[in-house]
Formats: sequence, structure tokens, C-alpha cells
Amino acid sequence: MTALIILLATIATAMLSAVFGMAGGLILMGVLAALLPVASAMVVHGAVQSVSNGWRAVLLWRFLLWRTLAWYALGSILAAAALASVSLVLPRAWLFIVLGLVPAIVWVPKAWLHLDFTRASHAALSGLLVTGLNVVAGVAGPLLDVFAQNVEADRRAIVATKAATQVAAHAVKIAYYLPLVLAGDGLAISWWVLAAAVPLSVIGTTAGSRVLDAMSDVTFRNWTKRIVTVIGAVYVLRGVLLL
Repeated sequence: MTALIILLATIATAMLSAVFGMAGGLILMGVLAALLPVASAMVVHGAVQSVSNGWRAVLLWRFLLWRTLAWYALGSILAAAALASVSLVLPRAWLFIVLGLVPAIVWVPKAWLHLDFTRASHAALSGLLVTGLNVVAGVAGPLLDVFAQNVEADRRAIVATKAATQVAAHAVKIAYYLPLVLAGDGLAISWWVLAAAVPLSVIGTTAGSRVLDAMSDVTFRNWTKRIVTVIGAVYVLRGVLLL
């Protein structure tokens, strides 16, 4: 039953992420955190999301903002270097609370934080902060969206570039938690489940990309905030109940 839930969540959240560029990873992390030990949940989430985001970037490669990716990678490398000397695994209750609070970032007024990841310094800062938060909380899509909400670009360019940056962030997360998993009791699920999740992630991403093509930029921006806010509220409640 655990394997079935994870596989169904994988394809459904891959479709959702392909449409909005976020939200899917947030939901999948919550599902995995409820079913698996935190370290195992982080590794499985990182692996599945790397494939999902990577394939989304491949499908939309013509829209990628390459300069942004280069500066983001620099910030991501700095975050990985800083995390290399720190060992931090949140208890399950606090993981849900942090997951739930992350989406609140998308409601910060643009006048307060006018960030734009097409600027070199902002892209590097994005890589540093998003990668760091991704390792601690498992997801950082809403924080990344703060750097993308002021970008004057096609919605496909935003989704494609965000997807590519998340591949780097999830790779750092896997590298951080995999030694803890291997040193403990293993992945907590059969490796075949992880292997089966990979093609399902590709299928879900492909299907969601077709929905994205048919959506307007206005609808894309409006629904993104609403979806992640509802998810965040549910996670905070879940964490408080666990406490």
C-alpha cells in the first residue's frame, strides 16, 4: 500500500509541477514525510523530483534562461559547501511545520522584495537560499517563485528555468541525506519502487506540459499562489497536531 501511494503521488504531482512549476514537489514531500523516515523521504523526493524537473526542462529547453542558470549554479555550489560541515535532520512534526510555512513566502509584497532571477546577483542569491532551504525542508519552490514572480518572460521560460534550477537543488539534497540513509537501516522502501517512480514522473510531466501550453499567463500566476497556500495551511496543521 505504501508503494502504491508513493507511485500514484509521483505521477499526480509531476503533472501538477509541470503545469505550475511548483506545488507538486510540496505535496509529494508531504506524502513521503508521512510514510517514510525523514532521511529516506528526502532521498526519494530528491530522486523523483530530479527526474521530473529534469524532464520538464528538456521538454521546454528552447525557453531556458541560460544566464540565470549559470549564476544560480554558483549560489548552489556555495550552499553545498556550507552544508558539507553541518548535519541537520528535522523531526517529522517540525518538518511539516516548516513545509507549511514555506508557501507563505509567495505573499510577500513585490514592493518589499523586488527580486528577479534574470539579474546575476539575484540568481546567485536564489541558488544559495533555495538550495539551503531545499536541504532543510525538502522543498523550496515557493522561495524560488519569489525570485521568479517579477520576471518579464513567457510562462514556459519561467517553468523551464525553475525546473532546471531545482535539479541542482535536489542533487545537493540527495548528496546530503544519502550517507545518512546508507549508514542507517536503508531506504525504508524497496529500490524497485524508486525505479518505477522514474518513468511515472516522466509521464506525468509530459501530460502536465500539454496543460501548460493551453493555459494563459494570468491563470498561471493566480492559481499558483492559491494552491501552495492551501497546501501550506494543511501542513502547518498537520505539524502542530503531531507536536
